[in-house]
Amino acid sequence: MYRAPRSRIAEINRPVDRSPIVFAAAGAIVLMTAFACAMHDDKKGDTVVATTGQPTTTQPAVAGEVTDPGHAVPQNVSFEAAEWAYKARRYREAVELFDGYTQQHSKNAFGHYMLGLSAWKSGDLDRAIVSFERSLELDPRNVKTLLNLGRVLLDKGRPDDALVRVGAAIEIDSGLAESHRMMGRVQSARGQRDSAVTSYRVALSLDPSDSWSMNNLGLLLIEQGRYPEALPALARAVELRPDAPAFANNLGVALERTGHFTAATEAYRAALAVDSTYTKASRSLARVEGKSDDSTTTVVDVSALAAEFNQELQVARQTRLMAKAAVKPDSVRPPER
Repeated sequence: MYRAPRSRIAEINRPVDRSPIVFAAAGAIVLMTAFACAMHDDKKGDTVVATTGQPTTTQPAVAGEVTDPGHAVPQNVSFEAAEWAYKARRYREAVELFDGYTQQHSKNAFGHYMLGLSAWKSGDLDRAIVSFERSLELDPRNVKTLLNLGRVLLDKGRPDDALVRVGAAIEIDSGLAESHRMMGRVQSARGQRDSAVTSYRVALSLDPSDSWSMNNLGLLLIEQGRYPEALPALARAVELRPDAPAFANNLGVALERTGHFTAATEAYRAALAVDSTYTKASRSLARVEGKSDDSTTTVVDVSALAAEFNQELQVARQTRLMAKAAVKPDSVRPPER
């Protein structure tokens, strides 16, 4: 099991993705503004699988419901009503409703899980932690709950505690890419960047289409000054998710740091095409627009880099599958007496 050390490291109190990156180069301070605060993940764990059929367009009735849920907790709350509020992104209302639901169904682990999600989305991290922990008391092997608790603990600046929860999730299901992606985030927050790189690569060997792992891997390599190595992962991430401006912005940073100003300009423009209010990309574009590539710089083919990285991931996945197939239960014999 992954276990947090007894002593804390001073710099772990902040998430990596929110911190500035310190470069030795003189112009690095300016470049830091180009980085997207994007070392996160797509939070697949908070996707709610409907347990009540197709989502309804009309809010379910709640017995004893009040017009202002902030003044009283409705009585006899149905799970459907609380879930409706969550899906409608009325998270404060969902907290009130799931609070009432869990009071009536205190042994329902999923109710506490949903209360935790709703509290997290509403910004109440402390309540989210309590609710997720209560859900785990009832269902200690629920991987989704462990991962989402890990996310909230990271948001609270408690990466050592997150390490324990995410490590437990990996022990339960080591074949889930999301768990290894989360481990990468935790290790990044704890300053273990080399380990985080390994975790992201494991996640990608399990799911070669995990664009968030690609983005986070690329950002980590940028932080380590390994700009050419960051390019393929970020190129593939943008290819998979052209609708993610943070990915395009990070690709632009890697291109800029390798002297490919023309390609960097295109990347920043692509980010702004998705989100015209993206300040980081607009500042970066203003910095590089009009700059010419060095005459000694080879023209970069971003599409080719993405294709090469995808091929690398497919080989890694196939290697993992072959290794797994080679290990069969009957191949392990008991020792001879």
